Amino acid sequence: MKRSKFTETQIIKALKENESGKSAEQISRELGINKGTFYNWRKKYSGMEVNQLKELKALKEENAKLKRMYADQALQLEMAKDVISKKW
Repeated sequence: MKRSKFTETQIIKALKENESGKSAEQISRELGINKGTFYNWRKKYSGMEVNQLKELKALKEENAKLKRMYADQALQLEMAKDVISKKW
């Protein structure tokens, strides 16, 4: 997936400008992006503050870490069941 050349704070700043009355077309032209990209940003980040976005990223990272831990534990449990079920 291609990374955005804009940071989340820049995106939120652009969305705040839109809320204050600046048109999406103007903002898109200034940033050099497609209008569709701006509307995708608005769908994803609307109503967020910078600190909320940072908290959301931290929660997503923690969730991914917990999912990996669960997958590892489930794999170990399956291996243990296979070993126990074999008749020597």
